[in-house]
Amino acid sequence: MGDKSPKAKDKSKKQDTAGKNQKAAAAAQKISSAAAAGGGKKK
Repeated sequence: MGDKSPKAKDKSKKQDTAGKNQKAAAAAQKISSAAAAGGGKKK
């Protein structure tokens, strides 16, 4: 493939950032849902 145009670099950078944001959001969602489930059962 090897497309080194500025547009290609920018696109891959945006995709990488989006992927990182998606992983972080998924991790945060897991933590908050686990905390909500655990916190609701403790008395």
